[in-house]
Amino acid sequence: MKFKILTLFPEIFPGPLAYSICGKALSRKLFTIETINIRNFSEKKSKIVDDNPYGGGPGMILKPDVMQKALDCAMKNSVKKKKLIYLSPGGKQVNSEKINQLIKFDELILICGRYEGVDCRFLEYNKIEEVSLGDYVLSGGEIASIILIDACVRLIPEVLGNKNSLKSESFQNHLLEYPQYTKPSNWKGIKVPEVLMNGNHKEISDWRLKKSIEKTKNVRPDLFKTFARKNREIK
Repeated sequence: MKFKILTLFPEIFPGPLAYSICGKALSRKLFTIETINIRNFSEKKSKIVDDNPYGGGPGMILKPDVMQKALDCAMKNSVKKKKLIYLSPGGKQVNSEKINQLIKFDELILICGRYEGVDCRFLEYNKIEEVSLGDYVLSGGEIASIILIDACVRLIPEVLGNKNSLKSESFQNHLLEYPQYTKPSNWKGIKVPEVLMNGNHKEISDWRLKKSIEKTKNVRPDLFKTFARKNREIK
């Protein structure tokens, strides 16, 4: 899987993606990262890429002509099965289902906004999808891109050593993950539940499902509603 990133700060990458699970996958070329510096496409000596918003208001807007040149460069030698994404708090929120859709593409072109964003005509003209990581604002799209890439990379075949670990993760099957324990079995007077140490896999599985349902219902009632609805549909 290939990630092309339009950014004003290419030096941010690969950042944390160069470490741990993602770092190993990157070194094995299970995914690649290519950065395109937006400033390289400015016609100004000062490399200015933004301007004041029409209608007034605070902040600066990334210019559509500069952004288009950067995108055209990214599209060269691009694969057919690709997706254009703009990281923005004004987009549709990303969830597990969305990540599973994105990993079906061979290439993601990620546009990182800065300042007050990009000229909307650039997004409309290129049919770029806006996505958000949550109801909050970051300084730019670079950190959001790193999070999105990490979420995608973990689902690439061969990245995780144990494929079964994906099945029990939070948000799989619309449930949060059950509580986890390791040695020692008694820590500060808090004991590991007996069911996890009795070797009965059916009882362990049932206990974990029960705890996942309880946690989801208490912490994410919105997610629990989806889980309950999906199970009714299956039945």
